[in-house]
Amino acid sequence: MVVSLGRGHCGAHLSLFFTIYDNESNWEMQGSTGAGLCLEEGVEVIAKGTEGGPSLEVIFIDGEHSDEIYKLVQRELSRFIPDIMAYDWTLTIRMELPASQGFGMSASGAVAAANAFQRAMGFPHEECWRRSLLVAHIVERMLSNGLGDTTALASGGVERRTAAGSPYSGELLENGPGKAEGWTLRTPLLLCWKDSMGAETSNYIDNPQWRKKINDSGVEAMSGIGSGEWNETRWMDLFERSNEFAEKSGLLMDSTRLQLIEDVRGVIDACGMKEEVIPMLCMLGRSVVIAPIDANSEGEFLLELEDSLIECGFNTKIGKVGPLS
Repeated sequence: MVVSLGRGHCGAHLSLFFTIYDNESNWEMQGSTGAGLCLEEGVEVIAKGTEGGPSLEVIFIDGEHSDEIYKLVQRELSRFIPDIMAYDWTLTIRMELPASQGFGMSASGAVAAANAFQRAMGFPHEECWRRSLLVAHIVERMLSNGLGDTTALASGGVERRTAAGSPYSGELLENGPGKAEGWTLRTPLLLCWKDSMGAETSNYIDNPQWRKKINDSGVEAMSGIGSGEWNETRWMDLFERSNEFAEKSGLLMDSTRLQLIEDVRGVIDACGMKEEVIPMLCMLGRSVVIAPIDANSEGEFLLELEDSLIECGFNTKIGKVGPLS
């Protein structure tokens, strides 16, 4: 019996502010503008296929999670690659960050799974990558999980999304309506969160009141971020806009986020690091990313801060801004 193996890995994405564009009936035209951070850490998927399908078994090696998105990825991939349904598949999934905390793990998992399926079937890297982003974007919109994560991941690094939609489109995988650009210094970051899960993204983007507040605040944030050179000189500009968005959109005051970030700021002050780091909410979870004020920092001091956050009941992970895609 011939066994086909493929691996996919995709870093996570933290949205710092965003707008909502989902009025188009075509999934590929929906999305968001905004800005955020793509991470090195995310989701790894190993796909094992044997002829005789179709079937799909999803195994998580770090706890229980929904397999819905992975089933949809297989289904949507079959529109482009019908032969995928001629296999019995097992996906083994390792999540390097928690789900439902604002880390874009559903998009990361969808991209990684789509890539793993295709690599197992022998498709070349660039074709796999583009099709994975397209399929993940469609599946994300089907589930109302996210808007711009896949477009951000198509860029990588510190990203800004200047046009909404899928980054790739159509049978030929040409550039889609979504546009993003990025830069990276591989800056270290400290992520922290509490055990309680964040609210579903759809609770906000499908709610008319939240949509208006988010869009108005996102458009205002993009008015400063969306033009000019996009490089390390915009590091603090990005963070200032992020904190303004959190307050003006009302998201700071919702779902105990205010208490969360005040607790984090308290730990930062107690460690004497107020002049070295800045905390920001990850949209739309109940989590905080702490970034060095100096984008060139190697972040050695984050270890001390991490220990203090753990003592105060936070879960933590030290990561890095990811490479460009």
